[in-house]
Amino acid sequence: MGMSLNRTDDSGLPKVVRMPFRFRNPIGKYRIYRKGSCTGCGKCIEICPYGVHARRRGEVYVDQGYLCIGLDCPDPCYEACPVQALEMRGNPDFDAIGDFRWTSDLLASTWYMAEFGQAPPAGLEYRIGNSGGGFDKIRLLIPKDKAECVPGSHGDVDIGIELNRRQDNAHRIRIEVPFYGGGMSYGSVSINTMLSRIKAAVALGTLCCTGEGGYPDELKPYDDNVITQVATGLFGVREETIQRVRMVEFKYAQGAKPGLGVHLLGDKVTPGVARMREAVVGNPLFSPFPFHSVYSVEDHKKHVDWIKAVNPRAVVSVKVSTPTDVDMVAIGSYYAGAHVIHLDGSYGGTGAAPDIAKKNIAMPIEYAVPKVHRFLQEEGVRDKITVIASGGIRAPHDVAKIIALGADGVCTGTADLVALECIRCHNCESGRGCARGIATTDPELMELIDHEWGTQRIINMFLAWKRELVRILRGLGMKSLQELVGRTDCLVHLDYLTGR
Repeated sequence: MGMSLNRTDDSGLPKVVRMPFRFRNPIGKYRIYRKGSCTGCGKCIEICPYGVHARRRGEVYVDQGYLCIGLDCPDPCYEACPVQALEMRGNPDFDAIGDFRWTSDLLASTWYMAEFGQAPPAGLEYRIGNSGGGFDKIRLLIPKDKAECVPGSHGDVDIGIELNRRQDNAHRIRIEVPFYGGGMSYGSVSINTMLSRIKAAVALGTLCCTGEGGYPDELKPYDDNVITQVATGLFGVREETIQRVRMVEFKYAQGAKPGLGVHLLGDKVTPGVARMREAVVGNPLFSPFPFHSVYSVEDHKKHVDWIKAVNPRAVVSVKVSTPTDVDMVAIGSYYAGAHVIHLDGSYGGTGAAPDIAKKNIAMPIEYAVPKVHRFLQEEGVRDKITVIASGGIRAPHDVAKIIALGADGVCTGTADLVALECIRCHNCESGRGCARGIATTDPELMELIDHEWGTQRIINMFLAWKRELVRILRGLGMKSLQELVGRTDCLVHLDYLTGR
């Protein structure tokens, strides 16, 4: 755990530091079984480039079986063994995790990125899930002869974005990667999870949002990289917290729960959470939908003006879900004075988000983003407002796809938690439901995460994302991410490709 988080390479990026699993038996796709007939010759150690086998005290054994790439291995140990003492099988534990959007392959590949800082070499599908729609039906059109090119340096491809394009008096914030951390509140996740995310954001030159649970004291050393959120419950919202930061986010709606508000169950309202939210220990908390002071663009402008009166230099983001008139919402936010329109789609949300809302309410994000992009272009203001998309961004290929559809960048959430070894058990709403200490307020479970370990895991994952995004842009012949914005000609939808 005792790594230095300030290590950087020649480009100023933090370095990858291998950060293994916390738990004793990492979940891999394959299992290697060693029979008693093994002679200890070491042939398996010699030919395996992934460190699956090791020798200790004269004995050969399976050391890191979760790194086995199985059927994709060009020189499998179980075939090369001179006495046929090895057997490879699928791992039933691996098959039991995940869902259609976050498949077991996507989970394991994200864990690999968080450990090693690069995409898995083989054996895992890290580009798409198995939902049958959304990003999983969209492909990037990269020429085959350039699809595998890996640059020697990231410096010749610019993937940073500007968050303030209005040329006003607010902070001119540039983030060095096209993503920042979405709101996960103190109460919904542990303070160690929050610290892991914000410290990774600092190292990567980006931002991270507090969510609507207030502004814990532990985050104050990182004020310049914090986005504080003003949501309908107004938990922990004070002039002092608005003045601390460079960016403030209004949350009018959440894509995973549009029209429903947010509910924090009583067993997560610990003394610390209750103190931060000025609530009663053990009592459930509810953030209503909507702001009952906002029913028009004029009301919305008063909200934005309020923030600018308290902190004149604040960059203001407006987070909304994706109704059918989301294009009108976006243009309204621009004329209200917002710098960022944050479109939150229904594919996101933790295990506390109800499926009935995620699957049946609001417009899919891949339809909402191009609609907003085109409308802002027609209104002549597209270059004056930053469009951020969220809701189901699982991998770097999802980032590239949504930017090609018209976003400038993305906001991440669940991917950060998967880097911390979330297994998608969908018990996020319960105080002791998260056995991995991520989405919990239980004092004992929170200690399962050392935030320096968590910080490096998230840094590693996003460095892998950056590497993949650079590879994609170079494959498309582009020198900056801005060249990809709205380039739908770089995409193909499988339904149209097959003529169905």
